[in-house]
Amino acid sequence: CIPAAETMRCLLLLLLCPTVFTDACPRGCSCSNPSNIFCINSQLKSMPEGLPEDTKNLFLFQNGISSLSAEKFAGLDSLELLDLSQNLVSELPSQVFRPLSSLRNLDLSSNEIVEISRGSFAGLGLLERLYLNGNRIKSIHPSAFDGLGHLLELKLQNNQLTTLPALHVPKLLLLDISFNKIPSLRPEDLQTVNLESLKMAGMGLSYLDDNLLKSLGNLHDLDLSKNQLKAVPAALKQARGLTKLSLAGNTQVIQLKKEDFQNLESLQELDLSNLNLQGFPEGFLQLFSRLHTLSVAENPFNCICPLAWFPPWVQSSKVHLQRNEETRCHFPLLNAGKILKTLEHKEFGCPTTTTMMTTTFTTTTPDPPVISTLSTTTMTITTSSESPLADDERSPPPGSPEPNSSSDPDVWFCPSNICLNGGSCQLDHKGNLECTCPTGSWGLYCEEKEDTTLPVSTPTVTTEPAISPRAATSTSILVDLHRYIQARPQLRGIRLTYKNLSGPDKRPVQISVPASYPEYTLRGLRPNSTYHICASPLAEPGKEDSFCMVARTSSVPQTPAPVTQTKDAELTAMIIPLVAVVLLIAVAAAGATYYVRRRRAKGHPDLGADPCPLELEGVKACLENGALPQKTPELSQPQNGLEYEVPLMQGQNPANNNVAVLKPSYF
Repeated sequence: CIPAAETMRCLLLLLLCPTVFTDACPRGCSCSNPSNIFCINSQLKSMPEGLPEDTKNLFLFQNGISSLSAEKFAGLDSLELLDLSQNLVSELPSQVFRPLSSLRNLDLSSNEIVEISRGSFAGLGLLERLYLNGNRIKSIHPSAFDGLGHLLELKLQNNQLTTLPALHVPKLLLLDISFNKIPSLRPEDLQTVNLESLKMAGMGLSYLDDNLLKSLGNLHDLDLSKNQLKAVPAALKQARGLTKLSLAGNTQVIQLKKEDFQNLESLQELDLSNLNLQGFPEGFLQLFSRLHTLSVAENPFNCICPLAWFPPWVQSSKVHLQRNEETRCHFPLLNAGKILKTLEHKEFGCPTTTTMMTTTFTTTTPDPPVISTLSTTTMTITTSSESPLADDERSPPPGSPEPNSSSDPDVWFCPSNICLNGGSCQLDHKGNLECTCPTGSWGLYCEEKEDTTLPVSTPTVTTEPAISPRAATSTSILVDLHRYIQARPQLRGIRLTYKNLSGPDKRPVQISVPASYPEYTLRGLRPNSTYHICASPLAEPGKEDSFCMVARTSSVPQTPAPVTQTKDAELTAMIIPLVAVVLLIAVAAAGATYYVRRRRAKGHPDLGADPCPLELEGVKACLENGALPQKTPELSQPQNGLEYEVPLMQGQNPANNNVAVLKPSYF
């Protein structure tokens, strides 16, 4: 070899085979970049060995890890996210996480943990999200969460708790204790003044302490579904800021009272499904001027006249009625099984309008003959005793009606609702009740009706946005991803990117969301700010399939959640041009070397050269064995030289994020 050419060739091999000279990724894991390590479904029985000290995000879910020790975490003081969900961990030794002084997100969901001791989370002063849902936890030490002053989200649903220790976590925004066996809570158990979302579904609650919500002035989302409440709790009167309320599945609630909801004018989402309601109080839904989503499915509605206002109200209002097919009439028999929203007014059996004939007498002289003038008046059969006639008109005595008058006082004694489909009730000459049916209906009570096909109007097709905001508080925005996911059946995950358009820091923040999450709440936002939010397929850097929206937080001041960001733009800007220049020089040198050697080989077939030292060490094989191994980027995609990794630590549905088919909490 020519020394200079061989040097450039070896430099090229060095650039193309960096794994030969760098620390290998732990066995059974993949490393999309030096700070993210994915050991997912790798059948690991213990913590992997040889983790780089600069690791920031470590994903170990869906393995068989059964025990943890502080020694395994030694040196990982830069770790910010640790996902150990869906393993076999049964115990959390005291001080086990102390080496992880920078940890902000810890997911231990879907393990076999039975007890939380006093020192289980010692040393995690910066922890923001703690997920313990889907374990077998029976007891929690009263001081287990002391020292977690930055905790924002705590999930304890689907465990075996019978009591809840008093929580002294002032910054907590979300608490989920659903599907435990906690029969009651005391006001002193919830010393969380900034709590925004409280989920208590499926706990067997039969009542709520009247003062339970008194100190929770920032509460926006309350889930009391699938309990044993017999009436709407009076404690709701103190939750004036509620925007989302679920009472679904409390099957012993048979009646609603307007006074129980009188302070909930801010409600935007209301779930009253699967109660035991037959109707609503008059003017009930008019209490909620901001309501945009309503669910009343699986109630045994009695579809008679007092409920006739409901279908027109749904059609005229902007409220979205969920689960239409499951919102049906049970009574009376004539309407049983019909979809409530599609019922016409006449099908509710309300009183109909009847045409009556009256006689008017006009006097022209003091003693003139009476001149009868026939006039027609349209009246509605009511129970009012006031006469519809003017003051200068008077009716003849009821005992002597005029022959040409069809007025019959006996018509007032017809039972209401006896004639259907718009028929009018009257008495025949024998005093028997009979119904006069309109055109197109017949039968004794006009119960039979011709099937008429109405012309089908072409609906106006409106394109709904792929992503949209569902609800916003001062520190959070709920992003609806239903339509985005439904339009992409093969979608693996979603990358949410958001930035504050109102503040001085407009750098984007990225969150990786699995495709199994139809909605996601962005938390820790600044109040009274406008955010630009975009969704794009995970691991696809292009923007051709990106959809964006703009949403705004409310003006109530809240403490923003800290956001972890990585700043390496300058370093990347310096390295990329340098590497490009070196590669160009190396390729040119390699081509020249190949050309010279080939010419020499034709003229001097026996001429040889000493092998490069790097070839003797096996580096050459890296180039000659075919295509180099490719590493699929898992979750981190650089954008404009900046890279932000904010882990998804969000549940799947309001009451329970632990589904039957276990999926990772995030990617």
